[in-house]
Amino acid sequence: MPAKDQINMGRRNLVAAAAATTAAGVVPGLNTAVYAQGSDKPEKEEVRIGFIPLTDCASVVMASVLGFDKKYGVKIIPTKEASWAGVRDKLVNGELDMAHVLYGLIYGVHLGVGMPGNKGKDMAVLMTLNNNGQAITLSKKLADKGAVDGASLAKAMAAEKRDYTFAQTFPTGTHAMWLYYWMASVGINPMKDAKVITVPPPQMVANMRVGNMDGYCVGEPWGHRAIMDGIGITAVTTQDIWKDHPEKVLGTTGEFTKKYPNTTRAVMMAVLEASRWIDASLQNKLKMAETVADKSYVNTNVDAINQRILGRYQDGMGKTWDDPNHMKFFNDGAVNFPYLSDGMWFLTQHKRWGLLREHPDYLGVAKQINQVDLYRQVASAMKISVPKDAMRSSKLIDGVVWDGKEPAKYADGFKIKAA
Repeated sequence: MPAKDQINMGRRNLVAAAAATTAAGVVPGLNTAVYAQGSDKPEKEEVRIGFIPLTDCASVVMASVLGFDKKYGVKIIPTKEASWAGVRDKLVNGELDMAHVLYGLIYGVHLGVGMPGNKGKDMAVLMTLNNNGQAITLSKKLADKGAVDGASLAKAMAAEKRDYTFAQTFPTGTHAMWLYYWMASVGINPMKDAKVITVPPPQMVANMRVGNMDGYCVGEPWGHRAIMDGIGITAVTTQDIWKDHPEKVLGTTGEFTKKYPNTTRAVMMAVLEASRWIDASLQNKLKMAETVADKSYVNTNVDAINQRILGRYQDGMGKTWDDPNHMKFFNDGAVNFPYLSDGMWFLTQHKRWGLLREHPDYLGVAKQINQVDLYRQVASAMKISVPKDAMRSSKLIDGVVWDGKEPAKYADGFKIKAA
């Protein structure tokens, strides 16, 4: 080995050892195999990460609060944003370096959906931040009339012909897709049978309180908050639509990952470590709930957060249950892998609902966006298990299986879709 390479290798080993021992009792740190030749030092030490006030921003927040970011040589600056549209715009123009962001939003921006001139920008999904933990809420007024789940909602809408309004959080986002998929599974065409509006997550409860919508899909704590305030009921959880579904991701631009590779890896490690910390114990989950409930982050009562993150659910009508498929941030590494099939699924639904006019190159686009190789490197360095296959198979609420195969056929195979 040339002398220069020996020096670099030796220094990298020192960096790895230091990172592994910085925080007492925490996981092994950097692995020299992750890094390309040259400096391991993060190129950009302060990283602005946007987030929306939702429970599932927790791994980004806790990475900063607990100092996991410093362990890997970066400083995460969590930046509270007002809407997903704001997150999108700030990612695209560089005001934000990364974001806790909707999976489908990243894909929509990449393909130019809803962008000026339909011009896209190369985007990157670094890792999945959480599975499960969203819900569809129906107004108490609807529930009092008997509409408490999908079947009874369809019956009520058929019996009482009027304008029904439902809210999601962003046109290409996860909540829109869960809402549409659920409605279609019971025979309601969300494009024809209802009016669908976009409302930022923290504004959902206030809008339902004044009667602006009949139902909404959003992340916690805004489903449980409606129950606490007596204005809504939980009709279905998203984990009942798709068990262990992908939800938020750590997203950035393709440009950022290329320009700042060491920084990207450092942030991924910090957030992964925070994810593992959250899921490690009941005590950690409760500490997380207390932290993110603060006005700096979600700005709500801690009781709005701490029940559902433990799987303790109530529907607002007297039913309570323990849900084993509650929001997970790590789950022994099963949460965070950026499956290609997960990204492809959002594209199939974008095509189904008319957001895409033509079939894209489903697999090709997913390979461009989802940083599978990078994630494998980082996970390997942290001794986090990764699946062998970048595709996974799931059966959704309507009994249809999604496995990433024949995506165009899958997208076209739904009876209810946009005209």
